[in-house]
Amino acid sequence: HGVQKEALQRIISTLANKNDEIQNFIDTLNQTLKGVQENSSNILSELDEEFDSLYSILDEVKESMINSIKQEQARKSQELQSQLSQCNNALENSEELLEFATRSLDIKEAEEFSKAARQIKDRVTMASAFRLSLKPKVSDNMTHLMVDFSQERQMLQTLKFLPVPKAPEIDPVECLVADNAVTVAWRMPEEDNKIDHFILEYRKTNFDGLPRVKDERCWDIIDNIKGTEYTLSGLRFDSKYMNFRVRACNKAVAGECSDPVTLETKALNFSLDSSSSHLNLRVEDTCVEWDPTGGKGQENKVKGKENKGRSGTPSPKRTSVGSRPPAVRGSRDRFTGESYTVLGDTAIESGQHYWEVKAQKDCKSYSVGVAYKTLGKFDQLGKTNTSWCIHVNNWLQNTFAAKHNNKVKALDVTVPERIGVFCDFDGGQLSFYDANSKQLLYSFKTKFTQPVLPGFMVWCGGLSLSTGMQVPSAVRTLQKSENGMTGSASSLNIVTQ
Repeated sequence: HGVQKEALQRIISTLANKNDEIQNFIDTLNQTLKGVQENSSNILSELDEEFDSLYSILDEVKESMINSIKQEQARKSQELQSQLSQCNNALENSEELLEFATRSLDIKEAEEFSKAARQIKDRVTMASAFRLSLKPKVSDNMTHLMVDFSQERQMLQTLKFLPVPKAPEIDPVECLVADNAVTVAWRMPEEDNKIDHFILEYRKTNFDGLPRVKDERCWDIIDNIKGTEYTLSGLRFDSKYMNFRVRACNKAVAGECSDPVTLETKALNFSLDSSSSHLNLRVEDTCVEWDPTGGKGQENKVKGKENKGRSGTPSPKRTSVGSRPPAVRGSRDRFTGESYTVLGDTAIESGQHYWEVKAQKDCKSYSVGVAYKTLGKFDQLGKTNTSWCIHVNNWLQNTFAAKHNNKVKALDVTVPERIGVFCDFDGGQLSFYDANSKQLLYSFKTKFTQPVLPGFMVWCGGLSLSTGMQVPSAVRTLQKSENGMTGSASSLNIVTQ
């Protein structure tokens, strides 16, 4: 009995589900039916409007052509009318003169006859009949105002529904990736004068080659592009690649997407590694602040916060604090004493990289540079042969200097609002720039014998970090022109062992 009841229960829930499903489908069908009616009446009234505008143009053109014909008719009629009345007058005078001359033939009296003859001769000389041009001033020809609308009729017969635009083609050769901006260029496979604008879609991805259907990210959209290229600027390059695709739109409809194109957007991305920071630093992914209230007692609280606050998944290089065995160096007192230091969480082992740092307005003292992993826990950036930095001090007196191996080189430039750091690992170069103007502040030449980590020191204030940046083209250009010149760096030209 129990088994049957269970089976029946299953049947009931299956039926209930099925009924639900059908009910949903009925709603969908009704919705679709309503949609068909609404859309049809909308496009019918649009069609009416379009045809009305055609009719009104035809009416206007017809009106103006009728006017032209009537004006021409009036002009010619007036000319001919005045010629007519002139001729009628002349004829009347001439007939009268003829009658008089004919009568004069019968005059018997010689003197009277010769007087009449003279009079006739004078009148003939003055007669308008002999001064008239006997040629119509205008012709009755009206052929210059005729029309032949056969071509236009054919054109009107080709009126049809708008075709869906073809898919554009993106030209990878014309696309440009530089200075954290991407310019995408495309063309239509054939001329289409109905195109009104284009839509560009893009997304970040870590996969090379054609975009994957199941790619985790959705497309971002830029609508209403009038030309056949577009530049996206101010991007953060935190994925290896970006996919792009374009569609063409006429007034009514968007066409198919172009074949997608994948462009490489490589750049160094790293976060500040809170597990490698001094106790008195409050560290988030991209900013660090000096906090004198930190201390051993707070360590556990801080740890708890840290793990909660970390958004996203840590990259393989990162390990969250909790999972580290306490014995490992790199627990909370990785740096101590006056080394208010925090390192980046990603080592640089090759290549050219760039990142930027901005200090808070009232920051008393900070350093920006790179260090080997072996930097000691009491070591300050620039005071060892394992670290290189520039140091800004606004405490008591203002100084700006490059430091390495406890050697200091004062810099005679104003401290910029943002500092750009360029590290060419293989070329053994570390350069600092004014991030806005790209003016070179200082350049270390050395030979890196092991991987380096971005390093930051801060006291009484805070720093914020920007990564995912390409090496700016201005910096690349400067590199080329500088190569072979050691410049002012010679005093610190030390090969570290």
